[in-house]
Amino acid sequence: MPTFAYVARTMQGQVSQGTIEAPDERAALQQLRQQGLIITSLRRQDAPRAAQAGQRASFAASFGRVKLRDMALFCRQLATLINAGVSLVRALAVLERQTQNARLRYIIRQLTRDVEDGMQLSRAMAKFPREFSNLFIGMVRAGEVGGVLDETLQRMATFLEKDLELRRKVKSAMTYPTIVIIFAVAIVIFLSVWIVPKFMQLFTDLGVKEDEFPLPTLMMKRFSEFLLTKWYFLVGGVMAFFIAFSVFVRTRFGKKVYDWVKLKVPILGPINHKIVLARFSRTFGTLMGSGVPILQALDTTAGAIDNEILSRAIMDARMAIREGERIADPLERSKLFPPMVVHMISVGEETGALDQMLQKVADFYESEVDAALHALASTIEPVMIVILGVIVLFILISVFLPLITIIQNLSQGEQ
Repeated sequence: MPTFAYVARTMQGQVSQGTIEAPDERAALQQLRQQGLIITSLRRQDAPRAAQAGQRASFAASFGRVKLRDMALFCRQLATLINAGVSLVRALAVLERQTQNARLRYIIRQLTRDVEDGMQLSRAMAKFPREFSNLFIGMVRAGEVGGVLDETLQRMATFLEKDLELRRKVKSAMTYPTIVIIFAVAIVIFLSVWIVPKFMQLFTDLGVKEDEFPLPTLMMKRFSEFLLTKWYFLVGGVMAFFIAFSVFVRTRFGKKVYDWVKLKVPILGPINHKIVLARFSRTFGTLMGSGVPILQALDTTAGAIDNEILSRAIMDARMAIREGERIADPLERSKLFPPMVVHMISVGEETGALDQMLQKVADFYESEVDAALHALASTIEPVMIVILGVIVLFILISVFLPLITIIQNLSQGEQ
């Protein structure tokens, strides 16, 4: 905590000097005034070091990022402190001191200053849209209005932890196929640029003409020559494809096409659909449980699920609700929400427990995603091994076929 050196006068007119520890200058002034002192001078003792540290922290904060795990922990700790009766400003000051992430520490410091100046926490968070989404800000605003900020932050922490767990499962399931693909590409490149050229040179030295090569050998020879002499075309083509794809998906039409493909592609499409449904149910249920109005909750949910196709269906449902319809009916008409989801939402509307029903739907689809990813991983492992084996076998056959031909010709010559 910073240390401030002060010079003050007592109520009797005597001069008093000393030091005091406080989070900032304003807090130091307040503490000294509570002691009945009239401040004439107040100076931070470690100002030069603090300035240098502040510059380093500002640099790290500008280029850093806040991980989802850090944000969930921040929500959980802030909710615990507020529930324990700690004031919001003091709770933020405590979290600032113990947070390891430089970017998050900088953000908390700015939030503390804004809240001290009388700004609502939700408005202060809105200054950092990269870290605090519309979902986050909407829930905090609802918690402030309802006087249940601690409960809202607990729900937000649970939501972030569930989302983090879902992402971890998806990444874990895709790790093995990614490693196998990288390994396969590395083997193919190594054999093509190191082993195959040596055999081709050997065949040339033995007098085998190119038109006498079997088709697999000729294909490997052409591919090897391409990698050795025109590799920049391959690298440039791959880079151009990824750049063009990135630009395309950033357009509204491109994003819509890409999201439609993600829902319809075989094998991965159904899994991605379940992931989106789980995120929709979890987000919508969390907002409804926090007291956010239904129209605002649907608007926020549509922007949080990151799929233009389902977002459009949710916004159509929002328009239908404004005209007096129930939630389940327009969702059913979209044909994008399974009957089980529609039925659970309908039951939730009738019983007044919509948020609880949505959380159950989210739990169900998250377990479905987990099971589907495990099944996919167990299926894809042998498939990838077989594919890698076929590629290596093709390279070996293309290399050894001319050798077999040469050996046969030599045997016939000896006879």
